Amino acid sequence: MKENVNKHRVLILGASGYLGNGIYKEIGPYYRTYGTYRTPKRDFETNKQFFQYNIEEDDVYEILEVTKPTIIISALRGDFHAQTIAHQHIAEYALANGIKIIFLSSANAFDAYSKYPSYELDKTLSHSIYGHFKIKIENMFLRLPKKQVAIIRLPMVFGHNCPRIQEMKSLITENEKVEIFPNLIMNVTLDKKVTQQIHYIINRNKHGIFHLGSTDLIHHDEFVKEILTTITDKKVLLKHVYTTNEDRYLAVLPKFNKLPKHLQITSDKVLEELAK
Repeated sequence: MKENVNKHRVLILGASGYLGNGIYKEIGPYYRTYGTYRTPKRDFETNKQFFQYNIEEDDVYEILEVTKPTIIISALRGDFHAQTIAHQHIAEYALANGIKIIFLSSANAFDAYSKYPSYELDKTLSHSIYGHFKIKIENMFLRLPKKQVAIIRLPMVFGHNCPRIQEMKSLITENEKVEIFPNLIMNVTLDKKVTQQIHYIINRNKHGIFHLGSTDLIHHDEFVKEILTTITDKKVLLKHVYTTNEDRYLAVLPKFNKLPKHLQITSDKVLEELAK
C-alpha cells in the first residue's frame, strides 16, 4: 500500500530516547515527522525537525502550535507529575483538534495480576508507582473518541544497543552480578519490530489497545542467560532474585487486536536478532 507522505504530520514526544528515536527513523521517510529532545546534542540541535522540550519547565502547547501534528506519539520519560500535566494538555489539544494519539504504555499496567498473562481488554491493576502512572495516562486518553487513540502496551523491549543490554555489558565489565528473576514468566519484543508495528498502525489508521509482545512466553532467567551467551564469552556472575515462591506472570499477549503475521514476533526471533 503506497503511503501518502503529506497525509500526516507526526510529532514524537521523546524522539531522542531509545524507542522514540527508533520510531523517528522508521517513519521519518514517509511522513512529515517532528520530534522533541531534552538534552542538547549536536544531532538534534542541527535537525530542523527537532525541538528542545524539558517536560518540567516547558509548555507542550508551544510545540503543538508550531508543528500542528495530525498524530502525536508519546514516548516521553521523566517526572511523573510533569508528564501527567503534559499529557492532560495533549489530550485537550487532541480533543479540540480531532487528532490522534499513540501512547506507549507498559506491561506494568497489569503488574498486580501475577497468576496469568494479560490481554487487551483485561482490567488494568498495578502495585507499582510506574504501573499506576501508565494506567492514569491510559485512562485519560481512553476518554477521548475511540478512533483518536491507540494505546501500545509493551513488554521488555530489546535490541542491539538497548539500555538493558548496555547495562548487562557494563555489569560484566565491572565483574558485577546480573540480576535474573527465575520465577518471572514474561514476553518480550524487539525494538525494530515495535517501530514497524507502529508504522503499520499509522498507515492503516488503526485505533484501540495493542499488546505488542511476543506471541509466546519465556522465563526471565532463561531469556537473560541466552542473551549473555551472545554478548560475552566470560562466565557471568548472576544474582537470583525471588520476589515470590511461585511463578508470576508479567506478559501482555495479543488476542483481539492482532497484527498481520509478518508483524508478529516470538521470543526465539528476538534472540536470533540479538545474536546477529
